[in-house]
Amino acid sequence: MIAGFVPLQRAVQRNCDIADARYAREVSLCTYLLEMREFYRWEQELPLGEPPPRDEVGRWINEREALWESLAEQDYLPLPVADASLDPFAAAAVNVVLLPEGLIYGAGIGRFHKPHFFLGRLDRVEKHDGLSVLVCECEYARDITAIPAALQGGTVIVRREALRQWLWEKAEAWEMKKTPGALSRALDAYGYGENPGAALTRMTERETETLILHERGEHAAGALLGPDWQIMLASCSQRRAELRARAVRDNLADCLSTLPTLLDRDDPASLHFWFANFDGMRREVYPWLADAYDRWLVDGERSGLAVAVAAGRRHWQWAAEQILVGYRAGSAETEIPVLASPV
Repeated sequence: MIAGFVPLQRAVQRNCDIADARYAREVSLCTYLLEMREFYRWEQELPLGEPPPRDEVGRWINEREALWESLAEQDYLPLPVADASLDPFAAAAVNVVLLPEGLIYGAGIGRFHKPHFFLGRLDRVEKHDGLSVLVCECEYARDITAIPAALQGGTVIVRREALRQWLWEKAEAWEMKKTPGALSRALDAYGYGENPGAALTRMTERETETLILHERGEHAAGALLGPDWQIMLASCSQRRAELRARAVRDNLADCLSTLPTLLDRDDPASLHFWFANFDGMRREVYPWLADAYDRWLVDGERSGLAVAVAAGRRHWQWAAEQILVGYRAGSAETEIPVLASPV
């Protein structure tokens, strides 16, 4: 382990706690309690599937909220790295030192302006389309919301521990009702019913690649839209406007990279899982794609999906450009036409 690891880990975790103190409770009560339960599981190193002791979780939540109350007004700590104090948002500079030591650090601003930080063990480094892809295994510091993948400049960071936890949460929720649909098909394709643990391992491996495809699409979308997009997103003060902008960009990224590749690979398991997570505003503004998926289930013909994706690539680039036109004109609200049929 790198010299000075413990002070570094403590500083990163303190910054995670400060971010949580300011933002963690800005979600529904149900979401908050679920996230806290899984955060407790991670901190106590409990295996997935082992029920956390309810009384202990309740006590831990009270203690954590008391800690947050004491931290909400504090500044983020600089990180002690290589005899220097580095800005906690300077992830690239921190990783220059950490990556050769087998460690990886991530920092950025997520949905609704919440900062996210983590520190973990580097599993491997890959190169795709000029992008560096850093795959993280176990994590030593994190905030309440573990984001499985993110694009930071020219670097994609994938957090496999966070991905595995998220996949398990999806499967656990499905187990409660076993509702037919895309998630049921995906779990069946991975053999979840026969061996849940082995299926979860296979899903983590395969869906790691799907995450990388999405982030490659995000990078391609960024090249098309230019730096004003991130400036616009950072300036969003209305949640619906931000959700709309993120939905448009996510749809563009997946039409540029994820979906064409999954279709070319003829990968039904990952396609089913992708559609299991095609929800919210992304689906609301792109019903034609959901219809094409339903037709594929009936006739097994992927051409309709390919047509819907190609049309989406054109439409969502145009829609993103319209959002930028509105932003430059001083408008926070730009209505985006639904892609309900071929354009």
